Amino acid sequence: MTNKRVLVKFSGEALAGEAGHGIDTQILKYISQEIKSLVNAGIEVGIVIGGGNIIRGVTAAQDGIIKRTSGDYMGMLATVINGVAMQEACEHAGLEVRMQTAIKMEQIAEPYINRKAVRHLEKGRVVIFAAGTGNPYFTTDTAATLRAVEIGAEVIIKATKVDGVYDKDPVKFSDAVKLSELTYEEALSDNIKVMDDTSIALAKDNKLPIIVCDMSKQGNILDILNGNMDNCSIVK
Repeated sequence: MTNKRVLVKFSGEALAGEAGHGIDTQILKYISQEIKSLVNAGIEVGIVIGGGNIIRGVTAAQDGIIKRTSGDYMGMLATVINGVAMQEACEHAGLEVRMQTAIKMEQIAEPYINRKAVRHLEKGRVVIFAAGTGNPYFTTDTAATLRAVEIGAEVIIKATKVDGVYDKDPVKFSDAVKLSELTYEEALSDNIKVMDDTSIALAKDNKLPIIVCDMSKQGNILDILNGNMDNCSIVK
């Protein structure tokens, strides 16, 4: 085992399943079992989940009725809804979980306190970081990278619907080529969308590797953390 502490980033859309919106409890159950396999292997796990299955701030603000700042706060609240669902699913799987939010809402979760988060991880608890960074104009990709750096994670895993990074959209182009390893500079290219530019730049500044993998392949994340890099791409 080469990685002791990791942060896993899931998109909100990942929770929606075939419906494309809302929360699919079967997917919650599947993800919780994947997280449990990591914890059972002695890995300390932090989680960030997007809110796109409920609302995206940028989309909500497109027609001008909702201000971008308000749209982004709505998106942050959506990540809290997803976080509560993930917490319940992980606890149902027998894990100890704490959720911390960047916006205070003590009836639902702890406020984000770095030292407390690290202590939870050291005790073997899964920590879910919700409400993004607490600031508008920042994505949950950036929140994930920020929290990964703050807790001292050795790697950030972006769990997606594809098995890595391609030079173009593999869904649209049959000749798309998988890039098993690429630099931060290559990841910042306009043609290659790994995460948003702010999150990649933050990862680069802190020498934090980013692994992109297919979350739907059972056991894939644990295999990757055990050194099997066939079904993923790494940015470093």
